[in-house]
Amino acid sequence: MSVDDTGSGAAPGPGRSQREAGEGQPETRRESGWRERATGDAGLPLSAEPFDEAYPAPDAGGADRSGPAGPQGEGADGESEEASENPLALRIEGLILGAERRYTPFQAARTAGVSMELASRFWRAMGFADIGQAKALTEADVLALRRLAGLVEAGLLSEAMAVQVARSTGQTTARLAEWQIDSFLEGLTEPPEPGMTRTEVTYPLVELLLPELEEFLVYVWRRQLAAATGRVVQAGDDEEMVDRRLAVGFADLVGFTRLTRRMEEEELGELVEAFETTAADLVAARGGRLIKTLGDEVLYAADDAGTAAEIALLLIETMAHDETMPALRVGIAFGTVTTRMGDVFGTTVNLASRLTSIAPRDAVLVDGAFAQELTRTSLAPASEAEAAEEAAAAEKEGEEPPDYRFALQPMWQRPVRGLGVVEPWLLTRRG
Repeated sequence: MSVDDTGSGAAPGPGRSQREAGEGQPETRRESGWRERATGDAGLPLSAEPFDEAYPAPDAGGADRSGPAGPQGEGADGESEEASENPLALRIEGLILGAERRYTPFQAARTAGVSMELASRFWRAMGFADIGQAKALTEADVLALRRLAGLVEAGLLSEAMAVQVARSTGQTTARLAEWQIDSFLEGLTEPPEPGMTRTEVTYPLVELLLPELEEFLVYVWRRQLAAATGRVVQAGDDEEMVDRRLAVGFADLVGFTRLTRRMEEEELGELVEAFETTAADLVAARGGRLIKTLGDEVLYAADDAGTAAEIALLLIETMAHDETMPALRVGIAFGTVTTRMGDVFGTTVNLASRLTSIAPRDAVLVDGAFAQELTRTSLAPASEAEAAEEAAAAEKEGEEPPDYRFALQPMWQRPVRGLGVVEPWLLTRRG
């Protein structure tokens, strides 16, 4: 059985037989509390089921060590599992964590003064796998539990928000860690040193990189946190801090599915990496924010329509000059957006995605709200006829005509799945 994000789970019912509840389990174990369940998994960090708090904890005298993973010596505790693990893997783990394994999940939760239910929610939110009763946790795991629980007890975070913090941090850093290890091992140990395997080179490599990467991670996080906080506090009102008006754009490689059938995996990976890198650099340099990459598609956001428009056209122009890249198409919408865990949601996001799917090759389609925002901020004329009239009037008065950066051309209205009929606009540069 597992515990979901809300801490709920299907506990054994009072009508279950001794065989269903687990033969050989002590009668003092009640079905209304929480207990650990050994799973035999070598991951991190726990599985939880109901147990009686009066029942002896794992490693305590008289504790029952039997479970799905087998009796003592066959996976019920951490000692036998640790003995069967790769010694180098254990050395590298100790180097990175900076502490030795000391606790089972139950012991870590008890030492931190946190219930097993809450500990289970935190650890699973961080993305750690179940380990049953294995002794695989350190003092750092205990401290992390204390900190999160302390924020809840102090009223700084609700329990749900603390779980969300754990999940967002876990998901982000998990991807970062995977990418770093893959890149470093491939780039810095290929080919391996004479007489050494790549595995043997890993330990000194991690030893050298760990302190530098840790400092750099904290620096980048603080910088990003300062920028995000600045954007939020500049919002017009409290409601806008949560549901904000943003320009949201999708950029999509045309014909990517066909490419996957023709290209080798390594070539395909290089193309995707080049696309994502180019898009990320352009978005950041122009003041936008890269929300996420989806292989052949990137999602970005900007606080104003002008920035989003400039990014879209630069993406089209840059990719068009790269013969190795397929054609690109971009869709942008402007409106209220809900932000959660670094992602964006809402009708505006859905509309931008739909516009991308119907955009011509090497073209940018925008919605009516985005077009109105460009005209409101004098970045584009309402029509070329209006622009010509304004230029003639300015010339007659001996003044400079309006210097519009973008042009908008209305396209045919069309139904869009799930959003009704929309009138897209083709965005281009003027002149």
